Amino acid sequence: MDHFPSRWGKPRNENIDEYNTVPLYKNLPDGLSQAAYGPITHTQQPIVTGTSVIALKYRDGIMMAADMLGSYGSLSRFRDVERLHPVGEFTVVGCSGDISDYQYIQHLLDSIMVKEHCHNDGHILAAPHIYEYLWRIMYNRRSKFNPLWNSLVVGGMHKGERFLGYVDLRGTTYQSSTIATGFGAHLAQPILRKYVEGRENDLTEEEAIKIINECMRVLFYRDARSINKFQRAKITDGGVEVSEPYSVDTEWAFAENIRGYGA
Repeated sequence: MDHFPSRWGKPRNENIDEYNTVPLYKNLPDGLSQAAYGPITHTQQPIVTGTSVIALKYRDGIMMAADMLGSYGSLSRFRDVERLHPVGEFTVVGCSGDISDYQYIQHLLDSIMVKEHCHNDGHILAAPHIYEYLWRIMYNRRSKFNPLWNSLVVGGMHKGERFLGYVDLRGTTYQSSTIATGFGAHLAQPILRKYVEGRENDLTEEEAIKIINECMRVLFYRDARSINKFQRAKITDGGVEVSEPYSVDTEWAFAENIRGYGA
């Protein structure tokens, strides 16, 4: 039996390839068939992407936010991409980077949650377990030189404890009281550190929302791959709550006095 699907329906010609070493049947001149006989290649850069995800710990749990833009290069192509994915009852995974890879990760997470449910052994995958699982997935793909082009933020509650961790496309991980991916690592992280670190056990929900909105406002001002349409997730002992899309107030009057760039 010929095990190469690309040759099914074509006659074997052992005069050309006596030992069947070439996977593709050679029916094109050398100049046209080189791509078929070249090296195996993988995705070299993401195509449709999402930008920053920010998250912080506060008194009652974890709060996370991301905008809803999927950028095709510099084109604001998709404006309703949900990048905060609930996993189980007490975990949310936020994603930056390639949207198709993110959809694949969603499929993996949904599949493992269904499998755990079918086992019916009383064990439930919580935020630390999801974090470890994604760590292994990302590092495995990195080791194959075929990474999933994403930065992931895992937030949740487990046995009354708040959990917040980060995993990137190389399998690099860390846990912190504040996390920001993408441009947010440069623009939002200083704000989060200023208002959150050292006050994780004192911040109220209202204060956390105010900090999140300020960060998303700065990112909308400064990040060209962002839009003023966000979702916010709250994870507490009561479960996961993901808000409807909303916008923040912005102020552009200062631009009237800017001169330059041909103005």
